[in-house]
Amino acid sequence: MILITGATGKTGGELARKLVASGEQVRALVRNADKAAALAAAGVEIVAGDGSDPAAVAKALQGVDRAVLIYPNSEHQLALEKLFVDQAKAAGIKHIVKLSSPEALEHMKNPVHQTHFRSEQFIKASGMPWTMVRPNFFMQNFLGNAHSIKAEGKFSMPMGEGRAAMTDTRDAGAVIAHVLTTPGHAGKSYDITGPAVMTFHDVAAVFSEVLGKPVTYVNQDPDTYKAYLGQFLKSSWHNDAVCDIFREIREGYYMPTTNTFKELMGREPTSFEQFVQDHKAVFS
Repeated sequence: MILITGATGKTGGELARKLVASGEQVRALVRNADKAAALAAAGVEIVAGDGSDPAAVAKALQGVDRAVLIYPNSEHQLALEKLFVDQAKAAGIKHIVKLSSPEALEHMKNPVHQTHFRSEQFIKASGMPWTMVRPNFFMQNFLGNAHSIKAEGKFSMPMGEGRAAMTDTRDAGAVIAHVLTTPGHAGKSYDITGPAVMTFHDVAAVFSEVLGKPVTYVNQDPDTYKAYLGQFLKSSWHNDAVCDIFREIREGYYMPTTNTFKELMGREPTSFEQFVQDHKAVFS
């Protein structure tokens, strides 16, 4: 039995569906069972409970031998992940997989990066067999720009001339499923990227080509963007952290492409062109 946290999200949902399709028994710990109705219909066992409740986590881990840790970025993420790891160790979990970040490095000061780094260190110190799957900037982030792309032929982000080797969440889910169901991954960290480093002007050009209409990238003022994002993010901590990641990109930080996905999966990672094609109905 495999327990997944974050199964109602894009990566976790993709992972759950892949595992069920391959014949694995899958359980999901979710806060709201209603939001997991589609997963339940697909054959995932749903356990409703709060990740901050040790008893709920312990209950979800009963009869489980492998666990996947996918928690959204938040001010409380590290405490939640430590709680889960402690309960997983007590339950005798044989393999824990964490969705992390290539920026989970000690010298990276952004609070999201630091949370991933400190969580990774805690997992490694637990004594449980572990694997870190660390995808880069998700292509699915652009789904939040679908309305402006569709209605106005533009998207606005404060990225300047920054670049990113963007990754499809479906590829991240595929790698985690592979790690859980094949041997030889314990003690390894896998940095996953898409096939190309792209500027956001490159992104606009791909949208234009695939959608068959002009799409423009608008380099938005960082303060204006932060005020806009604050309407949707629940906490100032999260807003500050996301905008600081965008600052890093704007100032020139980027993750080079890796061959890790192809080495693991035997195929090329999903291109941005394919991502847009697969979501064409959303953007046009």
